[in-house]
Parts: sequence; C-alpha cells; structure tokens
Amino acid sequence: MPTVQDTKLTILPTSQTWQQQLAHTINSAQELLNVLAIAPDALPFSAEGLADFPMRVPYAFAKRMEKGNLNDPLLRQVWPDIEEASTPPPGFVLDPLGEANSNPTPGIVHKYQGRVLLIVNGSCAVHCRYCFRRHFPYNDNRLSRQEWQDALEYVRNREDINEVILSGGDPLSSNDARLFELISAIEDIPHVTRLRIHSRLPIVIPARITHALIERLQQSRLHIIMVVHANHAKEIDTEVGDTFVRMRAAGIHVLNQSVLLKGVNDNAQSLIDLSERLFEFGAMPYYLHLLDPVVGAHHFDVSENQATSLITDIQAQLPGFLVPKLVREVDGRPSKTLIPILRNS
Repeated sequence: MPTVQDTKLTILPTSQTWQQQLAHTINSAQELLNVLAIAPDALPFSAEGLADFPMRVPYAFAKRMEKGNLNDPLLRQVWPDIEEASTPPPGFVLDPLGEANSNPTPGIVHKYQGRVLLIVNGSCAVHCRYCFRRHFPYNDNRLSRQEWQDALEYVRNREDINEVILSGGDPLSSNDARLFELISAIEDIPHVTRLRIHSRLPIVIPARITHALIERLQQSRLHIIMVVHANHAKEIDTEVGDTFVRMRAAGIHVLNQSVLLKGVNDNAQSLIDLSERLFEFGAMPYYLHLLDPVVGAHHFDVSENQATSLITDIQAQLPGFLVPKLVREVDGRPSKTLIPILRNS
C-alpha cells in the first residue's frame, strides 16, 4: 500500500473548512450549467424532478467535471434529467428496499442478521439522482436525545448484533462532537465489535477526513470500515486519493461500492479504470449494485444481462480481488443477492 510520502500527495491549503465546503453548494440547474460553461438550452432538465428532489452539488465535486461536456459522468449523476418526470416502468416504487417495514424504532433500520443500520441524519453533501432513499421519511427519523438513547438501547438489548452501520443521509455530515459522542456510545455496547461508516463525503468533500476524525477512529476498540461511494475514476482526484492513503495508514479498512448507471459507467473500461484507481490509493472494490428501482431514476437502469456481460469482460482483464461483487438488494431477502455471472461456452 502506498504511503502519503510514496505518492507525494498533499491536501492543498484552502480558505474553506469542510463545513464551509459543505455549505458552498450549487442548488440550481442554471447555476451548474454556468459553472460548466454549458449553454442554458443545451441540457434539458426536469423541473418536476427538482421539486421532488432538490439539486445539491458541492463546488468541490463540480470542479472535477469537464467544462462543456454534456456527457460528463459526474454531471450525469447529479443532473435532473428530463426523463425523471416520465412514467416509470412497472416495479419502480418509492421504497424499493422496503425500509419502512424494517424501521422498528426511529433511527434504526434492521434488515440483516448480526448488523443494524443507524440513520445518523438526513443530510447529504450531494444529491445523487439515482438515490434509493430520495423518498425516505427522514423527518420521522430525526431523533431527540431520548430517541437516540432508545435506538442505542435497541442495539444493547440484542446480543446477536455485532456490527453497527452508520448511514443517512450521510453520517459524516454531522459535526465531530455529535459523531464522536455516538461512536463512544456504540463502543460501550460490549457485543458490538465492528463499526461501518457509509459515506460519500470522502469522495465529494475529501477535506471532511480531518486528522481529528482519523485519530478518533484509530483510537476506537472497534474494527472500523469506511465504505465510500465512487462510480467513476474521475471522482478520485489526488485529494480523494490522499484521504484513502491516510485512512489506510491509520488501520481503517476502505471499501468502495458503486451503482451501475446507464451513461455513467456502463462499459467495461470505465469499471476497470475505477478499480485500478481505487487500488492505487489503497481502497478495495466491494460491491457493484444494480440500480434500486426507485421512482425518478429509471433512466439509469442497466439490464441484468448487460451487467453480467460487463463483469465477465472485467474478470478477463483484472485479478479477482479487483472485481467488485455484482449484487442486487431485494426487499425481504436476508442479504444482498449475488448475481450469477455468465460463463463463456
């Protein structure tokens, strides 16, 4: 694994803290087009889609988009395509993973044996248009201090739970005081041995991975896994790569999960480049998800047959440890569903 010194990566001085970067976002289609030097009428968008799911794009992420490129893979992930307002195919629903039925107490989603998900907050640094939680009732899971105690008590009373997953929204959009308090409370539950943090912030605002955060995670008695979310190699610039290197140097496992998205990464070379770029900085490909069938995202859908063909191509060009597991999450099943891969005859 490369070290910071080996890769000669540094975080450039900036006048903005991560909190300021989190607040410094693009919130309108017109503003994003202006930033990217794209003509106002060159890229139609869905006003209805924006009303349903507002735009939010940090400048820290937008600066990696190629100016003038209507098909930039980062732009496509956040652009409210005109297709969002079209009638979705059968099977596309508001709650594709059935999380409403797995929300036994506010703040808790408990679907799988041995692990439980805590909804830390409902705020994300970026609004990805394919998000399966774009309709999630975050207001019903905005917890008071007493409700947080109730959620932690739920975990404390179930000794079969050995892993807690912090999710959202994005858990790292919480400030350190709140986040560290929550981590300490989880550490006080003896039967919990692993803490997994699912976050897009190390990708879209890498400045969030501060020395203070890494030091706190490094001190934990828990095994820490940071699951980041990048869909394309262009998302991983040198500042993002440096955050991976520093987390790995602190003993934090860094895994990446992606979503297979039409027009973004639905070709073998894009996925190969992503795996290679991740590994260059010490992060491992983990899952490649088929799109969750959520209303408003059907234009991103890639068929299962095409997906298995892509993985077959990738397997022929990469070592097995760089090939992500192709999965689909199906409501009611006890784990993610591995998709069988086509075999060459």
